[in-house]
Amino acid sequence: MTDAVKGPASYFPSVEKKYGRPVSEWKDLIRTSPPTKHMELVAWLKSEHGLGHGHANALVAHTLAEDNAR
Repeated sequence: MTDAVKGPASYFPSVEKKYGRPVSEWKDLIRTSPPTKHMELVAWLKSEHGLGHGHANALVAHTLAEDNAR
């Protein structure tokens, strides 16, 4: 039995389905975007790429957490 994905990553299947890009592509965009702060990145994804708030927030939170763990 596998554990259900929790936290920001639980949004990833719907992000890929709704916006047609793999999560890895979104993470690359976030890492190379002009803004660098969490809420600035969320606002940027919403305004420039049309993401909803929850999806943008999940992608940013997961990406920044990954980067901080390195």
